[in-house]
Amino acid sequence: MNGRADFREPNAEVPRPIPHIGADYIPTEEERRVFAECNDESFWFRSVPLAATSMLITQGLISKGILSSHPKYGSIPKLIFACIMGYFAGKLSYVKTCQEKFKNLENSPLGEALRSGQARRSSPSGHYSQKSKYDSNVSGHSSFVTSPAADNLEKEMLPHYEPIPFSASMNESTPTGITDHIAQVKVNKYGDTWDE
Repeated sequence: MNGRADFREPNAEVPRPIPHIGADYIPTEEERRVFAECNDESFWFRSVPLAATSMLITQGLISKGILSSHPKYGSIPKLIFACIMGYFAGKLSYVKTCQEKFKNLENSPLGEALRSGQARRSSPSGHYSQKSKYDSNVSGHSSFVTSPAADNLEKEMLPHYEPIPFSASMNESTPTGITDHIAQVKVNKYGDTWDE
């Protein structure tokens, strides 16, 4: 026993640890195949159609005079910009579909990490949570499964801070006496000036 009570339910399912997927992760052969498939499909089925559509719309807006063309380069800069935005919008729009393909892989650490992340977000708080290595840990021990009693114990031991209201108008470091008032200066026929 580590000095901390373990309040797990007797038949509770203990979650498997999430595999570490970092910059040094080497994908499996099947994951590489899915990466290539996602790259091809996102390019041909999303990026090319969105880039072409955005270029056609941009050219139409330039032809109607709604958008102006560049005096030296014509419509080319705006068309290139529309093409690039359409390309990236197509790639980004395919991310969810590609994640689903990885989740459907059987023996994939990457798919397991995606499935675990989805299960953690959809479960109620405190039942399937894993603490980050950056979280403060009062007892010095980490636990994958937490209970309401353990959470309350940690909340009592950690200091409680109240939020400070934020005011954008004035604070202690704001200089006072400065206004936006513009002084009215009068000039007579001799060039003499005075404030009013």
